[in-house]
Amino acid sequence: FDVSHMLQTKVWGRHRREFIESLTVVDMKNMKPNTGSLTVFTNSTGGIIDDLIVTDAGDHLYIVSNAGCRNKDGPLMSARVGEMLSAGQDVALEFVSDRGLVAVQGPGMISCLQPLTDLDLSQLGFMMSAECLVGGVRCRVTRCGYTGEDGVEISVEDRHAVHLVDSLLHSGGEAALAGLGARDSLRLEAGLCLYGNDIDETTSPVEAGLAWLITKSRRGRGGFPGEENIMKQLKIGV
Repeated sequence: FDVSHMLQTKVWGRHRREFIESLTVVDMKNMKPNTGSLTVFTNSTGGIIDDLIVTDAGDHLYIVSNAGCRNKDGPLMSARVGEMLSAGQDVALEFVSDRGLVAVQGPGMISCLQPLTDLDLSQLGFMMSAECLVGGVRCRVTRCGYTGEDGVEISVEDRHAVHLVDSLLHSGGEAALAGLGARDSLRLEAGLCLYGNDIDETTSPVEAGLAWLITKSRRGRGGFPGEENIMKQLKIGV
C-alpha cells in the first residue's frame, strides 16, 4: 500500500516525552527505545482529535498521523510547542515533507522483505522500529500496519520511493500493489477503528473500545486532555 499521504512528524528536545504526554494518552515515560504505540490526541472533553502512532526513535520521537486530520494535528502540536517554549522547556517539531511511506502487509511480508534488507526481521517484534537498508536505501522500518495482518511500514526518502517499491515487487516474494479500499476492508475485519468513521471528537477512547491505550501507569499519572471525563468513564462505564 502507498500510504505516503500520512503525516510524518519528528519531535526533538529534552522535553519531547512530556510534550506528547500532554496531548495524548500514551505512556511515553515507560516506552523503550525503538518501540512504539498506537495512541490518540484528546480534547478537553475526552473526545478523539485523531489517532496516531508514536515511536521512541532514540534522540527524537517519530509520529505518523492521519492525512485527513493534518490541518488540525499540525496546529495542535505547534501551539503546544509554543506554550512549552514560553515556559522554558526544550522541544521542537519537524514536519517531514520529503519522505514516502510504504506498507507491506500480509503473511508473505517476511519472504518479500528479508532478501532486500540487512535487518533480521525475526528480531523485529510487533510495534518495534529500526533504521536499516532496504534495497540498498536507508529506511525506517516499523512492524505495524492497519490491516490486522503481520506487516511493516517503511519510511523512505521521496527520491527513493519508486526504487523501493520496484525492489519489493521483484524480490521473489508475492508482493503486489493494493489500493486503500483493500486496507479499509482488512481493518474492518480486524475491528480496527478508522478516524471519521468509528471515532471522532465526540467519541472518547473508552466509548471507542480503546481504553487499553491508557495503561495503568498513565491512568495513575494523568495529565492528558479530557482526563476528568475519561477517568470517570473508566470507573463507572459508558
